Amino acid sequence: MPSPISRSWLRAMLAALLLTSLWAAPLWAAPLTQADLKPLAEDDFDAKTAAVTALTKAPPEQAAPILKALQDDALQYAPSVGMVRQDGDKFVDAISGKPVTVKQDDLESLTLNNSLRTLVDSAASSLQLQSPDIAVRTQAINTLFDAPENASQEVVAAARKAEADAGLRARLDVIWANTVLAEGADAPRDARLEAIRILGKDSNPQSRQKLAPLVEKDDAGKYREPDADVRVAAQQTLDALRSDQRRAELVGNLFAGLSLGSVLLLAALGLAITYGLIGVINMAHGEFLMIGAYATYVVQTLFRAYAPNAFDWYLVAALPASFLAAAVVGFALERIVLRHLYGRPLETLLATFGVSLLFQQAVRTIFGAQNVEVANPVWMSGGMEWLPGLVIPYNRVIIILFALAVVAIAWGVLNRTRLGLFVRATTQNRTMAACVGVRTWKVDSYAFAFGAGIAGLGGCALSQIGNVGPDLGQAYIIDSFMVVVLGGVGQLAGTIVGAFGLGIINKFIEPFYGAVLAKIFVLVLIVLFIQKRPQGLFALKGRSAEA
Repeated sequence: MPSPISRSWLRAMLAALLLTSLWAAPLWAAPLTQADLKPLAEDDFDAKTAAVTALTKAPPEQAAPILKALQDDALQYAPSVGMVRQDGDKFVDAISGKPVTVKQDDLESLTLNNSLRTLVDSAASSLQLQSPDIAVRTQAINTLFDAPENASQEVVAAARKAEADAGLRARLDVIWANTVLAEGADAPRDARLEAIRILGKDSNPQSRQKLAPLVEKDDAGKYREPDADVRVAAQQTLDALRSDQRRAELVGNLFAGLSLGSVLLLAALGLAITYGLIGVINMAHGEFLMIGAYATYVVQTLFRAYAPNAFDWYLVAALPASFLAAAVVGFALERIVLRHLYGRPLETLLATFGVSLLFQQAVRTIFGAQNVEVANPVWMSGGMEWLPGLVIPYNRVIIILFALAVVAIAWGVLNRTRLGLFVRATTQNRTMAACVGVRTWKVDSYAFAFGAGIAGLGGCALSQIGNVGPDLGQAYIIDSFMVVVLGGVGQLAGTIVGAFGLGIINKFIEPFYGAVLAKIFVLVLIVLFIQKRPQGLFALKGRSAEA
C-alpha cells in the first residue's frame, strides 16, 4: 500500500501532466462539419452569425479557405453535397477541399448583409494574428481595430501573449479589452478591470466610449453594471480621461493661437515697419503676402519640371524668391505711387486700395482665378501626438519657428545695420534725421521694400498651410492693422505681443462663439483698449511721438 507521501507525490505529478496537456492544447475547437456551415444558406440571421463565429474557433486550415471564399462570394450551397467552394473552373468540398460533382442549377448563392460581411472580415483577420509575417499581422490587427467587438476573445488573447512587437501588442490589448467589455457581466471580474485600465490609456475616443455604459443607470434608477468595483474603476478612468481631454483642449487652443499669431506676425511685421516709418495706410499690404505665395508656387513648379529629385528642398529656394518678388514690387509701388501721396492719408488709402485690386486682377490673368496648390515637402508633412487626441502638425511648428527667425532677422537689420539706424532715426524724428544728412526719401524706399519682402516671406509660409489664391491677402489685412495698432506703431516688440496675443484670444473664444463673433469681440476689445491707451502697448519714443 503506498504511503501518504507517495500518494501526494503521485497526485502532484498527475496534476502537472494535466496542466501541461491543457496548456499545450490548441485553442481551436473540434473540426468543422457540414452541419456547422449549413445555417449560412438559411435565412436566420442569428444562426448565420453563430456559424461565422464558429469559424473563428475552428482549425485554421479549415476556416481560412472558407472565410476567403465568403469574402470572394465563392462559397455556395448544394443540397446534395453541402457547402462547396469554387476553385477555378471546378467545385470542391468547403471543408475537405476534395473535388465534388454538382449541377450548376442545384447551387444556391449565400446572402450576407453588411453586418455579416464585417463579421467575416474580422474572423478572417483573427486567423491571421498568428502569422509569422508582421505585415500580415499588422493588416489583420488594423482590420480588427475598426470592429473589435467582432473579434474572438480567445484568439486575441493568444495573439497578445505571442506578439513580440510592442506597438502591435498595444493595439491587440485594446482589441482584447473591447471583446471583454462586449461580453458584459459574463466576463471575469479581473479581466473587466484590466480592460478598463487598458482603455483608459488608449487615445481613441471610440474606445473610451465603451466605458460610459458601465456607469450609467437604467430607467428604474439602478446601475446597469452590478459590480461596484467595476463601476468605481470605470468612473475613475472616465474622470481621468475627461481631465486629459480638457488639458489637450487647452494645449490645443494655445498652440492654435500661437500658430495663428505667427501668421499674423509675418503679415503685420512689414506693415509695422512701413506704417510706423511713413505713416501710410497701405491697403495693398495683403497683396505682398499673395505675391510671396505665388512666388513659392512658381518655384515649386520649376522644381517639379527641372529638378524633381530635389523637390523636397524647393522651399529653400522659395524663401529668397518670395522675399525678392515682394520687395521689388513694394519698391516700385513706393517710387511710382506712394512717394507722391505722403501727408495725404485719405488719398493714400484709396490709391493703395485700387492698387490691391490691380494686383489681384493681374494674378487672375496670369495664374487663373482658381486657387493653386502648394505641396508640403516631406519633412513638413505629418505631425506628432503630444497628448491623447492632440496632434501637432509639423508644418505649423515650423511656421512658428520661422516667424520667430524672421523677427530675429528684422531685429538685427533694424538694430545692427546702418539702414536700421536710419530707419529708426527717421521714424522717431524725420525732420531732425534729414537735418543731419539722412536721405529720408531713400530710407522710405528701402524700408518699404524691406517690409514688403517680409510680407512675401509671410506668403511663403501661408502657402504651406492652405491653398493660394488671388484673395489670399484680403483675409489678413484687417488683422494686420489691428496687430500694429494694438502693439504700438513702429514697435517690433509690440507687433510680436500683439500678434500672438490676438491669435491666442481668437482661438480661445472661437470654440464658444464661432470665428465671426470672436473677431468682433477682439475688435471691440481693441477699440476699448485704444480708448485708454492710444499709443498702444509699447509707446513710440522720440520727439515726433511727443508732438
